[in-house]
Amino acid sequence: MKEIYLAGGCFWGAQQYLDGIHGVCATQVGYANGTTQNPTYEQVCREDTGHAETVQVEYDEKALPLGFLLQLFYNAIDPTSVNRQGGDAGRQYRTGIYYTDAADAPVVAASLKDLAARLEQPVAVEQGMLENFWPAEEYHQKYLVKNPGGYCHITSGQMQKAATARVNPAAWQKKDDETLRAALTPAQYAVTQENDTEPPFQNPFWEEARAGIYVDITTGEPLFASAAKYDSGCGWPSFTKPIDPAVVEEKRDDSYNMQRTEVRSRVGDAHLGHVFTDGPQSEGGLRYCINSAALRFIPKEEMEKEGYGAFLDLAEPPLKV
Repeated sequence: MKEIYLAGGCFWGAQQYLDGIHGVCATQVGYANGTTQNPTYEQVCREDTGHAETVQVEYDEKALPLGFLLQLFYNAIDPTSVNRQGGDAGRQYRTGIYYTDAADAPVVAASLKDLAARLEQPVAVEQGMLENFWPAEEYHQKYLVKNPGGYCHITSGQMQKAATARVNPAAWQKKDDETLRAALTPAQYAVTQENDTEPPFQNPFWEEARAGIYVDITTGEPLFASAAKYDSGCGWPSFTKPIDPAVVEEKRDDSYNMQRTEVRSRVGDAHLGHVFTDGPQSEGGLRYCINSAALRFIPKEEMEKEGYGAFLDLAEPPLKV
């Protein structure tokens, strides 16, 4: 268990957002890095105490590496805004990342450097050791749980995206063509790199019923879990959803005089298959029809050893629909 302190504007919405992220174990809102001891909310708002509305975050580093947590945090803030987030203005609404473990400093610095490289304006997010933190009054804790219609500067779409995030893209890397040709079988290369389709009912995983996860054969990025697999009768592995919506990308496919939606892997940009809307309605109605040649299956009992222990909760027997 580790901790980090994140200032992202009004702490009501920031706490709700961070609480929804898989791997966050506990949060508390309060006032950080000011000059007044144990300030009240009124003092922070009306007096020059120098505090920032901040969320103390306890997280499971195995399930949620700090770099990934910070990437999700950036999605909820305007990192270029000075002393303002949403409709709130004032020094107490500045953004910041404050740590208590000096070993986190290079991770934070590298994350902000990467963020700055993607933006056209200077990054205004503070970084540094936590100087002090005073818990806010009880009525501020889990405010939006107690007041569901309360003010929040973070949209429901942002909340949902964070809540479904499970896979850190920075942990995986796309390989060059020479490496792929050497590592893949001819069938795997044809499917993933040339958009080929393997024969139905003649592939390794269409009948696979063990618990485990399916990863991108080209990168190892986790894509699908056995808990979302079902027998659709089509002859290819079928899933109701990916592990994380962001691990797959959808593209229009007009080949063979058909209108379909192609599914490709996020990091590897490998052709996986197609997604259709004839899946089980009880599970959302989608059918991800995926080529076995695009996948590597890792049984539940081997996941920890292979570095996929953070996804063990998804390794359940396939669905009965």
